[in-house]
Amino acid sequence: MQLQNELTFVILAYKESPYLPRCIESLRQQTVPVRLVISTSTGNGFIDETAKRFGIPVITHELHGIANDWNAALSCAVTNLVTLAHQDDIYEPSYAESILDAFEKARQGGERPQILFTDYYEIRGTKKVYDNKNLKVKRKLLRPLLFVKKRGSTAAKRGCLCFGNAICCPAVTYVMENLPFPLFEEGFGSNIDWQAWEKISREQGSFIYIPQQLMGHRIHEESTTTALIENNERGREDFAMLRRFWPSWIASLIGKFYARAEDSNQRG
Repeated sequence: MQLQNELTFVILAYKESPYLPRCIESLRQQTVPVRLVISTSTGNGFIDETAKRFGIPVITHELHGIANDWNAALSCAVTNLVTLAHQDDIYEPSYAESILDAFEKARQGGERPQILFTDYYEIRGTKKVYDNKNLKVKRKLLRPLLFVKKRGSTAAKRGCLCFGNAICCPAVTYVMENLPFPLFEEGFGSNIDWQAWEKISREQGSFIYIPQQLMGHRIHEESTTTALIENNERGREDFAMLRRFWPSWIASLIGKFYARAEDSNQRG
């Protein structure tokens, strides 16, 4: 049985990231009690020692591929609310409290929350970037979700996705009782999250957007997204996703503009 009003951070650990301890530290500094667990398909001494240092359980699985990895991570939690924390990112102390508060208010208002997510800032090296062209565009796309009466509509949910992926996946908390499982589909790398949002946007429920920047998403050369951009796999995935909203010729046109925006993942 799922614990309805508790939140679990499942930390996605991969190989030996020097940022993992800082991520865990930020989660331990949350202003409300939360559960922590590490999920990995690349178990190693570094992950085990880091987990031991912080007193966090590690669940190792042998599934391969991002979709299987993330689905396995979601299944690690016994709570209804689950955040997949990426090992390179950090969370502000009030993240969990804000998510739980928004969840409770939505439930009391008769909504069926599917996901809850906050705004975010970028981490580039040692610098926190709170505003740039890419972030501004995403905020504009998400603006309709600020209205309670709209955030449960199919049009508003798909509207923030039809020109690109405006939702930052590590900022998302999943409401497991209102989501299909498995959530993530094989065949995607960088757009594994966009695929999930598109799928659930067609189902009943709300996307709860909290406009405060309550987590930091790290942009660096070693990231999966940056690697995919460099080998052009991102372009194929972008087109496949845009085709779920538009005819081919429109999807191709939007894809060209979207690629320019995503190029900031490399240049800043």
